[in-house]
Amino acid sequence: TLTPILLITFPAASQMFLWEKMRLPIGATFCILTLHFGQWMNRVYNFYYWAWFPVNLTTPGLMIPSAIFLDVMLMMTGSYMFTALFGGMGWSLLFYPANWTWLAPFHLAVKHPSGPLVSVADQMGMGMC
Repeated sequence: TLTPILLITFPAASQMFLWEKMRLPIGATFCILTLHFGQWMNRVYNFYYWAWFPVNLTTPGLMIPSAIFLDVMLMMTGSYMFTALFGGMGWSLLFYPANWTWLAPFHLAVKHPSGPLVSVADQMGMGMC
C-alpha cells in the first residue's frame, strides 16, 4: 500500500519539469527506470554480494506500467489536474496487476518436508525462520 503512494512524488516532479521545459511526456517513465536501476544495484550489491541474502526475497515492486500510464495521461489531456486525478488513480491501481507476472511463480504448490502442501512463497517464509 505504501509503495505506490511514496513513489509518485519523484516521477510527478520529473514529469512536470520535462513537460514544462521540453514538452516531453516521458518524465515519470524516465524517473522510474532510473529508480529501478538504483534499486536493483542496491539489492544485488548490498543484499547479495555483501550480506549473502537471496535476491528473490528482496525484489522491488514494478512501477514501469504505472509510470507509462501517468505519462500517457499527461500526453492525452495536457492538464496537470486531470493527470493528477486520473493518472494518480491509475498509478496505484496498476501496481498490483503489474507485479502479477513475477509473483505468479511463487504461488505454485510444493510439498513441505514436514507434510503440508504450501506455496513456494510460504516455503520461502518457513525456510527463513
